[in-house]
Amino acid sequence: MSVSPSAPTTAPAALAASTPTQADLLDFVRRTAADAELIASLPLDPEGRTWVRLEGPGGSEAWLIGWPPGTGTGWHDHAESVGAFVTASGELRENSLAARLPADGWKTLELTDGVDRERRLPAGKGRAFGRHHVHEVLNESTDQHAVSVHAYYPPLPQIRRYSRVGQVLHLEQVERPEDWQ
Repeated sequence: MSVSPSAPTTAPAALAASTPTQADLLDFVRRTAADAELIASLPLDPEGRTWVRLEGPGGSEAWLIGWPPGTGTGWHDHAESVGAFVTASGELRENSLAARLPADGWKTLELTDGVDRERRLPAGKGRAFGRHHVHEVLNESTDQHAVSVHAYYPPLPQIRRYSRVGQVLHLEQVERPEDWQ
């Protein structure tokens, strides 16, 4: 199966007004990332990522995450959730796919040329994204922690993790909230 580039996805207009939009989530993570006292309160571990769950807007799930030098998430998506994240300190890189992947029923996909995107996100920069957004987030610094704020709505029902070799994306595992909370 091949996957070609697609237009960005947005949340359906039919969602209730109280449901946080991608723009609401981005506004929340920007404001939260600007809270220097909160950012400084996150315990940082030189060996692995650290995180604290936050109260997000409108019932969303939010996290403050610390990234030691050289760490990353690996390729993954957030299933049916929309989301946003902002780097609060340091710099992160996001590699993503500009392609809509099938929701279920596949294990291996061959990606077409032109689907790869890369963003450098220094402190204060971030982005919102739609459902089934496949990406990896990395702190490529060799000596500096990064800290970021993330929010998702609805709260994450699952995270699908992938491996990638060249243009081949392979579904490795599906995690549920009980796996990471």
